[in-house]
This record gives sequence, structure tokens and C-alpha cells, in this order.
Amino acid sequence: MITKDSIENLKNHLDVVDVISQFIELKKSGANFKACCPFHGEETPSFVVSPQKQIYHCFGCGAGGDAISFVMEHEKLSYPEAIEKLASMYNVTLNYDNTNQKKQDFRVLEEVNKFYQKLFVSNKTAKEYIYSRGISEFSVEKFEIGYAPSSKDTINFLKNNYFNLAEAKELGVIDTGQNGLYSRFIERITFPIYSINGKIVGFGGRTITGHNAKYINSPQTKVFNKSRLLYGYNIAKENIYKRNRIIVTEGYLDVIMLHQVGFNTAVATLGTALTKEHLPLLRRGEPKVIVAYDGDKAGLNAAFKASVMLSQSEFEGGVVIFGGGKDPADMVNEGKVEELNKIFANPMPFIPFAIDYIISKYNINNPSEKQKALLETNDYLKSLGLIYQDEYKRYIAQKLNIRESLVKVSTDVNRKKELNLTKIDIAELSVIKYILEDKKSLDNILDIVDETMFEFHKNEFIMAVKEPDNTLLNGILLNENILDYNYEELHRQLFRFLIKFYSNRLREIQYNKSYEFREKANLLRKIKDNIYQLKQGKLVSYNL
Repeated sequence: MITKDSIENLKNHLDVVDVISQFIELKKSGANFKACCPFHGEETPSFVVSPQKQIYHCFGCGAGGDAISFVMEHEKLSYPEAIEKLASMYNVTLNYDNTNQKKQDFRVLEEVNKFYQKLFVSNKTAKEYIYSRGISEFSVEKFEIGYAPSSKDTINFLKNNYFNLAEAKELGVIDTGQNGLYSRFIERITFPIYSINGKIVGFGGRTITGHNAKYINSPQTKVFNKSRLLYGYNIAKENIYKRNRIIVTEGYLDVIMLHQVGFNTAVATLGTALTKEHLPLLRRGEPKVIVAYDGDKAGLNAAFKASVMLSQSEFEGGVVIFGGGKDPADMVNEGKVEELNKIFANPMPFIPFAIDYIISKYNINNPSEKQKALLETNDYLKSLGLIYQDEYKRYIAQKLNIRESLVKVSTDVNRKKELNLTKIDIAELSVIKYILEDKKSLDNILDIVDETMFEFHKNEFIMAVKEPDNTLLNGILLNENILDYNYEELHRQLFRFLIKFYSNRLREIQYNKSYEFREKANLLRKIKDNIYQLKQGKLVSYNL
């Protein structure tokens, strides 16, 4: 079992916003962050993450917890598995009570990467290809470019260094086929791929001996998911945050060559288009996103899809398309650095690029085709915010040479209904929230407050007293409608709360005929005395 001390050590390294933002896209909302809940379908964000309280809660489905519980739920992992995944993500060493217990040895990726790097130095063909593309020796070292040999050589390296072959298979270094074990990367230039936290998680590889697939990546593993990773991000991230810009390209060589001439915010997708799973990573630091793709059909289509997705998520930035069969790496190799500077400084914003792309598919000189173009651009426009709709309806009308009134905007903006709480609800929940946030106050409050005083939220009060760490209470902690009281404000609220309770209790007993005369008189005397004391500014102990 994982020791409690090492789990506590891991928790000290975790920030709930940082952890969750690696899985879903979070947007700042006041002191908290919001997102559409990943655990149930919704269009309006009701999933709230609190950096101050280090918890999350969904006001739609009730899901809630801390960083560890989120990873458990999102990745469908057990508690120990989630701990191990987070430890891997944050480079935290775990200790185990049973030293014989099997632990994942991630060193295999690091050592295989070093092995590939050494082989690159002595492989003439690999070096000639890399240097012919204009890549410098400094960049080879910076990006740890390597060379994967024959399958047999890689497997012998693993065996000779006593690595667990089953673990090497789990991490995507080797696999099993009809003829036994084989290496995933054979006679390829290798590009190690790192997570955001600087841990190697896999490889990309380019053939130099004519294999059918020019480029391949590591298979999906517990640490490698190409839809959530960007090549070069570990090197570029500090500059991305400083310069508030990220350049997204299509290839490893594009990234390396751009960094080589100072465009040190460049990254690349791993043989896939940008997906929604990339958005949390792109959102970090709120940079302007420049999509820099080739001008062929595939590149234009990918740029269009990225523009739609990024504009709908309200990212700033735009698109740069390279024509003439060139890519960023070619332009760097040809010394066109100043031209690249101008291009990246003036990208075409996502929305007009997407509109232009849609219209370009139609012959708008034909009324029927123009109608189709209008319908498609209109559908896209309605997926954007109201300000963007109003701004770009004119753009569409001009492009199609039609009246602006023909471009329809959405007037039905879905807004999540806020919880309709009455004043007494707010009062009750505010007291409960204070108890949850200041557990030391519980004993003092229990002297003067009883569960019978809670007309609407009795169950929540009982839970706050008996199970204050229950994740079901996160909704109270993160509900912005519920006031945060300091000590003085709590007292003022308690006076109002208690006077109202005792006044209602007084009327109830006065008209209740089930009491014996003495019992009723005694209760009425206590309640009247309590009300008098409260009105004199003294909090009274519960005595009914």
C-alpha cells in the first residue's frame, strides 16, 4: 500500500485548478473557475472550481470533491491508481508499505530516450537528414533528437539493462506480435514527447528507411494521450506565459526550426488536428493562439475546424496559412525570418477565416449556392456570443453582397437558472457555510443553534455537524449566492435568525392546545426570556 506520508506529500504538490485544467477547459469567474461539467451533458457551465478551498462542485449533477477525486471520476480509476497517476504527472515519489509491491518504472522511457540520443550521434543517415533540414547541433541537443535502431537492438538494450519488459510494453516502447516482442520504433529519427510537467511520456518517430508510415507516435498509454499533448510545450511554456502567444504548427520540424530562430512559443499537435481535449492546455496563461498550417486542402480544412472550435470557446488569436507547398520549417531554412515575423504578427482572426472558408465552398454567383452559403454561415454565427454575432453579421452580408437583415442572429441565449433562494434559505445556508469554513466555531454555535431551527436546510446542517468533509456540502461552499460572513457579521445574522425562530416558536406554542398548562407556561416564559436577551444583544444558549 502507498504510505500515508507520501500521499500527504503528494497532496501538498497538488492545486485543484492546475490538476483539473489538464483534463477540461476552465475559465476564470470571479474568485473561482467555471466549466461545463465533464460528468453530465450541459451547455451552460455549472461546474465550479475553487482555488481557495481546493475543491470543485457541479451545481447540475452534484459531483464534487478535491483534485484526487476528480481524477478518480474523470479517468475511472481507483484511489491508489489516481494517486499513482497524479504522482507521475507531478514528479512526486511515492513510498509503499510493502516494498515488494509492483511499482511502475517510468525510468524506462528516460533511459530509452538516452539510448536513442547516443545512437543518433553515430548514425550518418539520421544526422544527414536532420542537418539537411537546417536543424543545428544545439537544437538536436535541446530537443533531444535520437535514433531508434532495429527492433532487436532496442529489446536487447532493455534486457541488458534489466528493465521490466511488461512495463516497457505498458509505456508503449515495445509490443507483442505474432513473432513475439518487437519495438514500436524501428529505424526512425525519434522526438521525445513530454508532459506539461516535464516528464517524458512517449515518442514521435520519422522513418528514414522508407517505412509505409512517414511519422508514428507512441500508442495510447496511461501517461500518453496525443489528443491532450502538444510537442514542445514543455520547452515553450515559460515563453508562452511571458509573451502571451502560442503558435500551433503541424510538425516536429516546424517547432524545432521556429525555436531555432527565436519563435520560442511554437508547439505542434501529434499527427492529429486540434481537438477539444487540447483546449485546457491552450487556455493556460490565456495566450493568443496562432494556428499555423499548410495551405493544402488538409491544412485548410484543419485550420477551419480549429477556427470554429477556438472562436466558439472565445480564444483570441487567428490563422496563418503557408502557401506554395512551404511550411514554417522550409521558410526558416530559406532565411525568411522577417517574413515569418510579419506573418505571425498579423494572423487572420478566427471568425472571418471560418466565414471565408465556408463561403469559398460555394459559387455565390449562383442564387441557390448563395442561399446555402448564407445558411451555413448563419448556423456558425449563431454558435458565437451575441457581441460577435452582431459584429460579424455585417461581414457576412458584405461577403455575400446581400442585405444585412437577411443574416439572422440568435435572440435565445441559454442561461442557467440561478437557484432561487428565499431570504431564510440564505440565512440558514450562510450559517452552515460559516461552520464549514471555520470548524473551530462549531462547538460555540451548537450551544445556541439547534437543528430544529432549520426550516429548509435541516439535513445540510446535520451533515455539516457530523460529516463536515462530505463532498455533498461543496455546493454550499462554492455557491456565490450564499454570503461569506466574518465573526461580527455572523453574530448579527444569528441575532436575526434566532429572534425569528423564537418568535415563530412562541406563536406556535401559544396556539397549541396539546401542552399541559404548567409545561406551556414554562416554555412560553423561556422563549420570551430568550427573545428579550437577544434583543438586548446577548446570544442565548438553546434551552427548549
